[in-house]
Amino acid sequence: MFSRFFIERPIFAKFVAIIICLAGLVYMTALSVEQYPTITPVQVTVSATYPGADSQTLADAVAAPIEAQINGVDNMLYMSSASSSNGQLTLTVYFSLDTDPDIAQVQVQNRVNLATPQLPEAVSQLGVSVQKKASSIIMLIGIFAKGDRYSSDYIANYANVYVLDAIKRLPGAGQAQIMGAPDQAMRIWMNPDRMASLGITTSDIQQAVASQNALYGAGQIGQKPTAGEVELTFPVVTQHPFTDPSQYDEIILRASQDVGGIVRLKDVARTESGLRQYIIDSKLNGTPATFIAVYQQPGANGLEVSKAVRQTLDQMKSRFPSGMDYMISLDTTDFVRLSIEEVIHTLFEAILLVVLVVYLFLQSFRTTAICAVALVSTFSGMLALGFSINLLTLFGLVLAIGMVVDDAIVVVENVERNMARFHLSPKEATIRAMQEISGSLVAVVLVMASVFIPAAFLPGTTGQL
Repeated sequence: MFSRFFIERPIFAKFVAIIICLAGLVYMTALSVEQYPTITPVQVTVSATYPGADSQTLADAVAAPIEAQINGVDNMLYMSSASSSNGQLTLTVYFSLDTDPDIAQVQVQNRVNLATPQLPEAVSQLGVSVQKKASSIIMLIGIFAKGDRYSSDYIANYANVYVLDAIKRLPGAGQAQIMGAPDQAMRIWMNPDRMASLGITTSDIQQAVASQNALYGAGQIGQKPTAGEVELTFPVVTQHPFTDPSQYDEIILRASQDVGGIVRLKDVARTESGLRQYIIDSKLNGTPATFIAVYQQPGANGLEVSKAVRQTLDQMKSRFPSGMDYMISLDTTDFVRLSIEEVIHTLFEAILLVVLVVYLFLQSFRTTAICAVALVSTFSGMLALGFSINLLTLFGLVLAIGMVVDDAIVVVENVERNMARFHLSPKEATIRAMQEISGSLVAVVLVMASVFIPAAFLPGTTGQL
């Protein structure tokens, strides 16, 4: 009999019990604590921009070709897309729980590449982004300036160049992005009347800017083949792309001795530095601000991400320009953090109540300690199976506690009965008691397990729960 082996070797049994207890205590601190287990499907997000398009045009010209190619990718459950009136497309593809997020991203990227030739040229030039990120925001950070010292464009550019890059370097926050289009650009506002009178078209302006504002490789002076020996060669550096509006004003649109002479860009348009797109006007408490949305990457701990972002912002605040500040306007991990505190309190309350109940019924500190050892050892199995301490595993732990305590009470009661009725020593009474009820104890555990195990074979999220 298996139990007799330990009954006849009490020192070995105590040694095993101590090892199991210590392992359970160590693994309990190693287990991650969260409100609920991770049971959401794997998500891959496809983002595209079609400047100037309405939602219907965006859905027909961009979303439809991409959806047609992505449909049917391996392990895909379903997908959903949202086309906004400002030319922004967000398509989210959901995969089964056992799918590798990296493999899913590669498969979606390959399907998007097949759809790229069917997309409008403006969309292809801006690019189609494929990322494995959650669709919900865990943090929303507002960067703003007090007073009128800084313009909204300056704030957006500072947040994009300095703050966003620092947040993206944090583990688990690599998919952070600014709400809207923060990239700076040179804005050319054309005068239709002047263009019509001089015979200048929009295409003429576009071609002139593209040809006269480009960086070319002009070669090298002294490069072979040469007539004789050359000791040094010098690279030819051409004019850098324009960065000032006045430089754009001098771009020549047409040069003719017959009609109009030289027509420059400043004759038909005005230029200024601004944002690439004005699709969002964001304010924080009535003050112009730029918002940074932080998305949690798959497999990342939301609490650790939030903590790292807060620490980074505190360190960067001292380097902000005078009058600029930040505010965390949304942090969904605050609710999770409070829930986790309740989970931890519930865990220790459950352990304490079990110990008190066992001691109340058995009236033996030694027996109570044995039950507590069995309870603590449960955490070793939780870590081995990849579980975390959450509301669902605590519910399972309560069920396990009930079976352990019930079996312990039955064994102790039967040992006491054999000692009183047959006048046996504690050792002999324990051996006899285990011979009588070992099969019953195993049967009770199997019956309890048979109630819950079949539910694990249900497909999808139900089986995971």
